Amino acid sequence: MDILDNSNLPDISAFSFIPTDEPARQSYYMALLKKTFEERQNLIGRPLTYAVITFGCQMNAHDSEKLEGILSLTGLTASDEDTADIVIYNTCTVRENANQKLYGHLGQLKAKKKKNQEMIIGLCGCMMQQPDIVDYIRDKFKFVDIVFGTFNVFMLAELLCRRYSDGKQVIEVLKEPIKNFENNLPEKRKYPFKTGINIMYGCNNFCTYCIVPHVRGRERSRIPEDIIEEAERFAKDDVTEVMLLGQNVNSYGVNYMEDSEMIKNNPDYDFPDLLRDVCKVDGIRRVRFMTSHPKDLSDKLIEVIRDNPKVCRHIHLPIQAGSNRILKLMNRKYTKEDYLLLVDKIKKELPDVSLTTDIMVGFPGETEEDFLETVDVVDKVGYDQVFTFIYSRRSGTPAAEWEQVPEDVVKERFNRLLKKVSERAAERVGRFKNTINEVLVEDVDSHDENMVTGRMSNNTIVHFKGCKDLIGKYVNVKLTEEKGFYYIGEMV
Repeated sequence: MDILDNSNLPDISAFSFIPTDEPARQSYYMALLKKTFEERQNLIGRPLTYAVITFGCQMNAHDSEKLEGILSLTGLTASDEDTADIVIYNTCTVRENANQKLYGHLGQLKAKKKKNQEMIIGLCGCMMQQPDIVDYIRDKFKFVDIVFGTFNVFMLAELLCRRYSDGKQVIEVLKEPIKNFENNLPEKRKYPFKTGINIMYGCNNFCTYCIVPHVRGRERSRIPEDIIEEAERFAKDDVTEVMLLGQNVNSYGVNYMEDSEMIKNNPDYDFPDLLRDVCKVDGIRRVRFMTSHPKDLSDKLIEVIRDNPKVCRHIHLPIQAGSNRILKLMNRKYTKEDYLLLVDKIKKELPDVSLTTDIMVGFPGETEEDFLETVDVVDKVGYDQVFTFIYSRRSGTPAAEWEQVPEDVVKERFNRLLKKVSERAAERVGRFKNTINEVLVEDVDSHDENMVTGRMSNNTIVHFKGCKDLIGKYVNVKLTEEKGFYYIGEMV
């Protein structure tokens, strides 16, 4: 749904009852909310504004585009957190500090809400899938207006209408999706030329440190017809790059959410097949995906990437730890040797690939020997970029009950790892110096208005002289200076 086209909204006066079927029901509430906003804006004599603040992963960011689309379509103007009338926090719960960060934001908003009678505060996302968190919000933050979960994003307009109707706090958290409405929601994309597409939800892996399966639920795959249709719709709207999103895209094909003729005709349809089909969409020039679990990245997927130039030469492959003992405790279902063998296969077939990873330091029970095994993996693989984390204790996971590594030991190891990561990444990224590469320009450089910023196919960031007219275009750039994780270049 185009957020700029209000003709997509029905005429409320034509309804004698509220629709029960989706997405007609939400279209009705979006139209009703638009009428409500118009009345309130006329009453107070100024436009109403909104801000959606996103914590967490690419899937959360994509959900936020849907939330912004709904609010924009219903007549609100985007603003920032400090001045907005409607503030929605799309939360993450992977780490404990994410929870504390949210509570800090809420504390600051409480005083602002007392001064602004129009302010509505909404909470959604993974944190809200935890009953104890919802109970805490209900008890300690009574000024929060609406609370909804990851499966309720499509209901934002309805929940806001309910809040305006009776003035009471609205809490609506679905435990699982009732149906997929991905293709029927308006959205406001951060970049008009690139976007994400959710291909599946949930996770079946149950790593012992991770809360995601408990809040996102079990794996459920969207049918390929819907995904391809969404890619085609984006292409018609001048999107040239899409990212296929899932907690573990390699296990796509588990528990389809609807019946599918494509699956009936090909029961073995898997992620490499989907990747190949999305690449066939006219107008789509680049296809990315996130995230791959090392335990089931197949030879077939490597071949599809190798044989299709549209698939970006970037694979994010989280190792988490290099010690087999720790990997087993984490329930990662692969060994260090398995992982390194997979990396060798990838590099053999995709010599220009960019490999990135996640590494956790300080997992319960980690010894110095375990840590050195992780450093050895960094040395052997030579990642282009490593996202390093200190283990965060999450109540509700098995690892939270185990003996924790002393904080000073963890910090010392973390600093050592950062030094090794920087050394190896600089060596790896430096291999492109003085080469010419295609770059998709994303924005004006935040530090120099005479420069622009873009990404290569392998996700390497490049800064070079240019103007805003280049945004959204593909240009050839010679990489002249290597700066660790990014390049300075010259357009050719």
